[in-house]
Amino acid sequence: MADNQEIKKFIAAELAAGRTLSEIQSEVNAKFSCKMTFMELRILAAELENVDWAALDPTPPKDDAREPEADAPDATPAAGAAPGKTTVEVSKVLRPGAVAGGSVRFGSGASAEWYVDQFGRLGLDKVSGEPTDSDLQEFQKELQSLFAR
Repeated sequence: MADNQEIKKFIAAELAAGRTLSEIQSEVNAKFSCKMTFMELRILAAELENVDWAALDPTPPKDDAREPEADAPDATPAAGAAPGKTTVEVSKVLRPGAVAGGSVRFGSGASAEWYVDQFGRLGLDKVSGEPTDSDLQEFQKELQSLFAR
């Protein structure tokens, strides 16, 4: 059986090619003649560096009539959103070590990716722009209402 480093290189190459972990699991089992569970594969994938997990997040198909993407640095707030309104989205794909995560578009126009780790700590990553104190307070209120559902 191949060592974990070989398998990690294979996983990284397949992720870069846009394959899902389920597809990669089948290929790993066939190519390396092993019986790797999805969880074992996920743990190996979590150890990889330089993987943009947000880019691998499945997004709904784009409509031509939709507003600009929230993570675009020069995008304006969505037309349906009130000016100055913070919008929070929850991602279905979790980054390693997180129990929840997603993206946020602040009322000031700044944007970021957010996560909550297994200890309940809130963090922001890939911040674009400078959120104000009121942006952060509104963001925390939005998160509380999302988690209260």
